[in-house]
Amino acid sequence: MSIEETEKELVDEFALFDDWMGKYEYIIDLGKDVPMIDEKYKDENHTIKGCQSKVWLHSEMKDGRIYFTADSDAMITKGLVAMVVRVLSGHTPEEILGAKLEFIDKIGLTEHLSQTRSNGLVSMVKQIKLDAAAHKAVSK
Repeated sequence: MSIEETEKELVDEFALFDDWMGKYEYIIDLGKDVPMIDEKYKDENHTIKGCQSKVWLHSEMKDGRIYFTADSDAMITKGLVAMVVRVLSGHTPEEILGAKLEFIDKIGLTEHLSQTRSNGLVSMVKQIKLDAAAHKAVSK
């Protein structure tokens, strides 16, 4: 499934909810499905800077595609990182670097997240793209 198809799938899922309480609960539920990071990567090197909560992210290149695992100590933040991982994991560095991630605005996350969570989401995306750039450089 392409990045855009996964984004559309997420937007469609969120469209089923009438209010933001339901959407927040769904974000928390999504966090339960995040590919869990191995405990050995829950260190300073894998902590996403710029998040108020603790968020850990690990990336691994397999057969030209990057796979992400993550975790957070906060339920909503864990759901946010789960969404980004769901959209971007399993794609090539080029696809990840070129992703516009329009689902964030289409779902309404930018308007409904607190400033600190919104900044954290931006930091998550930035770190994933930095990891993709690093994997791309190494694989050349």
